[in-house]
Amino acid sequence: MRHPIVVTLCVAGFAALSACEKGIDTAEMDRKFQGVNVIDGTDLNDVMLTVGDPNESVAYFKRASEEQPDRIEFQRNLAASLVRAKRMTEAKTAWAQVVAHPDSIDDDRVQLADALIRAGDWEQAEKVLNAVPPTVETFKRYRLEAMIADSKKEWKKADSFYETAVGLTTTPASTLNNWGFSKLTRGEHAEAERLFTDALRHDPKLFTAKNNLVMARGAQGNYTLPVMSMTQSERAELLHSMALTAIKRGDVEIGKGLLRDALETHPQHFEAAARALSALDSSASGLN
Repeated sequence: MRHPIVVTLCVAGFAALSACEKGIDTAEMDRKFQGVNVIDGTDLNDVMLTVGDPNESVAYFKRASEEQPDRIEFQRNLAASLVRAKRMTEAKTAWAQVVAHPDSIDDDRVQLADALIRAGDWEQAEKVLNAVPPTVETFKRYRLEAMIADSKKEWKKADSFYETAVGLTTTPASTLNNWGFSKLTRGEHAEAERLFTDALRHDPKLFTAKNNLVMARGAQGNYTLPVMSMTQSERAELLHSMALTAIKRGDVEIGKGLLRDALETHPQHFEAAARALSALDSSASGLN
């Protein structure tokens, strides 16, 4: 059943190539084929959802939605593209329109709640999630529930939601990192360290988890970097974070030593570390 799509797209590609060769206005050619692409180009829609520039996706699906206003999939793709483009004010409006569509499903409400949280509207996000039936047990739903509980300092609920969310995904690194940061803000440093370590086991390249792990160790007075993969620049950044943690705990001399290590480690001039060390030296001179 997909042969007409393939043939249509091939014909469109051939026509566009011919247009280039003959010097025909390609914008006019795009207009001739845009209806075909929007209505029948399922594969093209999938491509546009992940295209490099999210604003191109926004433009594509906005046009598609205007041409076919009853097609909820185009509205969904437009809303998702707006989130990718970090245009959150527009994204939450777009997802609200999807939810208002007669063919909307519960997952659309979860997506709306996500957009509301990203836009900083936590209270409305909670109301939207509360309207989602408890039978909707998805990773995203529980991750959002955990974040909302966190924002309200309802720690037991947050932990329960985080644990459930982690069990519902094969890529839990970012959620484990969020959970660990929650523990860090509560002062549960050892538990936070464990969660950051788990996050890095799932995604060794997640720098935010590396940085948070260093801060959790530093908060416990452990000023040695853990064994993990890191670039030279990352190592310098982590030494800088550990230095600031040490200084905050009152271990100023240790912090200064870590800042010097960061300066020596970084492959380029490390302005933040240099500035921090200079400020400490100036403060020490003023006391003498």
